[in-house]
Amino acid sequence: MIQGISQNHCKAYPQMPLNDRQIKAAKPADTGKKIKLFDGNSLYLEVTPAGGKIFRMRYRIDGKEKDFTIGKYPTVSLVEARQAAENARRMIAQGQDPNKAKQEAKAARQAALLNTFEHLAKQWHEDNLPRWKEHHAERIMRYLKNDVFPVIGEIPVNEIKVTHIKNLLDDIMARGVTDTADKIRGWIGAVFDYSAMLEISENNPARLLKNHIPNLPTKHKPALPREELPEFYRRLILANNIERQNKIAIMLVMLVFVRNNELRGGQWEEVDFKNKRWIIPAERMKHEKMKPKPALCVPLSDWAIELLQELHTLTGHSRFMFPSRTNVNRHISENTLGKIINEKLGYKGKATPHGFRAVASSLLYENNFNGGAIETQLAHVEENKIKDSYAYQADYMPQRIEFMQWYSDYLRERYNQALQMIQESKDGLKIPYARE
Repeated sequence: MIQGISQNHCKAYPQMPLNDRQIKAAKPADTGKKIKLFDGNSLYLEVTPAGGKIFRMRYRIDGKEKDFTIGKYPTVSLVEARQAAENARRMIAQGQDPNKAKQEAKAARQAALLNTFEHLAKQWHEDNLPRWKEHHAERIMRYLKNDVFPVIGEIPVNEIKVTHIKNLLDDIMARGVTDTADKIRGWIGAVFDYSAMLEISENNPARLLKNHIPNLPTKHKPALPREELPEFYRRLILANNIERQNKIAIMLVMLVFVRNNELRGGQWEEVDFKNKRWIIPAERMKHEKMKPKPALCVPLSDWAIELLQELHTLTGHSRFMFPSRTNVNRHISENTLGKIINEKLGYKGKATPHGFRAVASSLLYENNFNGGAIETQLAHVEENKIKDSYAYQADYMPQRIEFMQWYSDYLRERYNQALQMIQESKDGLKIPYARE
């Protein structure tokens, strides 16, 4: 049963309903003690020594007297305080403790905050960092922040429906990047699997959308026709708006035909000038799911050694072969070489760093080099064919050394043709294809 408030030890005021004028005029007691202004029905306003004003309600439940804090004035108005007190009285009449209900509601809000998609996605991302490459982890978080969190980030995972994710994916596909939509769907699904592992949710709405994204034909990276190699080199030589270290990067990715991320993340400690080898460690190779994960040995031709020696004079102060211009402790970005080829050399849609792997592969096969050696050098290898990392590095090594030098000589001949084209051209000093 609700009982009135005992006014012992409190400054006496007539127990009449309060009004806003009276509340605004209330001052702290000269004694430095709290005072209470009663509104009736167990609701009162507490005035603190510091001048704060708080609505509270005194009630009895299970034989104990308690105070229920409603809120501070004027954030909570007198009308709102009376309504909150009325709601609390109804709860008490039904045997519910309003303080306990308030604590449970607060705990539920905190739990919901911890179980939002964004919170769980960041936790999933952090847990996977040890097995991901840095650039891969950065790319996932960038897409999540740009495309996912603004839409479903604040929603608890248990409240996310198939429609939420479908609309999100439709917006991405509307930009013409269906492959990106499929990747994002996979990452969203992985977060729901992670949530299920933590026993937070059971359903995975992203999995139900597996067939929602149309299958597109595989798009191979554009590969420069070999007859255009001299012209490509000519533009590269004449482009005075490309830094020398980036020119060397492009020439090296053509020469050694490793993947873009394997080249740009190269470190000087990996290069053995004496034995003309570049050992790319396993953790930087694409096939990170393989066990064991093999490193790749890249035999270096005479021209490759010359370029690397020149590059060392430019970037040897950094551990990276191709350090960022703004931070020597980081390497160039994944888009650097592609942007140069597309925008500064004028080959958008015609050539890519990855496409030079196809140029090398087709030429080597056409000239009857050993197919197993070619695939090993391209790091196209099945897991069940790897016995151990050292054996893998040594596979077909004599043949690989031979064709790496042969291919280097082939490219250098095209490079020399470009030099001759420039020498013979009357407007050789002009740079028609180099764009600011």
